[in-house]
Amino acid sequence: MRTTIIAGNWKMYKNTSETSEFLKALIAKLPTLPSGTKAVVCPPFTSLSLAHALIQNTPLELGAQNMLAEDEGAFTGEISPGMLTSCGCRYVILGHSERRQYFGETNEGVNKKAKKALLSGLIPIVCVGETLSEREKDATEMVVSTQVRSCLNGIPASDVEKIVMAYEPVWAIGTGRNATPDQAQHVHQLIRKIIGQLHEWSTAERVVIQYGGSVKPENAKEILNMPDVDGALVGGASLKVDSFASIVYAKARG
Repeated sequence: MRTTIIAGNWKMYKNTSETSEFLKALIAKLPTLPSGTKAVVCPPFTSLSLAHALIQNTPLELGAQNMLAEDEGAFTGEISPGMLTSCGCRYVILGHSERRQYFGETNEGVNKKAKKALLSGLIPIVCVGETLSEREKDATEMVVSTQVRSCLNGIPASDVEKIVMAYEPVWAIGTGRNATPDQAQHVHQLIRKIIGQLHEWSTAERVVIQYGGSVKPENAKEILNMPDVDGALVGGASLKVDSFASIVYAKARG
């Protein structure tokens, strides 16, 4: 049985005082988690240390939204994996569509980051997904297949099992639109099949695959109960205590 991982990507929201207020309320709302479920908060870099201090001795875990695949150096404005682990991070989001769109990140760059994250003891949440134009051209399978193969290139099965994949249809992020449960299941099944082709099927069966794309309390239960959907990478709904807590419990209520 794969673990259900619900991760909240706060993006560029919440300063330190807002982080403190939010996490205190979330901790009160989630004193325990459903069996087999993990909940991860991914605040901005400026709030990581504070968040780590606040979630000590709670079920919540900490993730970052990005990193550079270097230990240190003259890389103004960047963050190393060691800096993240020193802040208490366990997870790091890599290759989010916004990073690809606005900052020119590539599959090859995500692959390099994923390898470095694994070496540093971080669990990468590797994002893949197609744009609206690619879906309308029936190119979803080709695009996602290329992304998965490139992002996992050269990573041994023992490490692939540690990676969390996140399917985020770009056309559903921040738009209020979302893939239907069947659409999500189809692509998640494809991702698992590709991993099975790269390695053994037993490896593919162990990989957690999240869905990300306008996940809300209203649609979470149906999506999360699809057989190959193992969690959610939540954007806007993770910024509200009640909605994020509801999504954390959505699969358990299924």
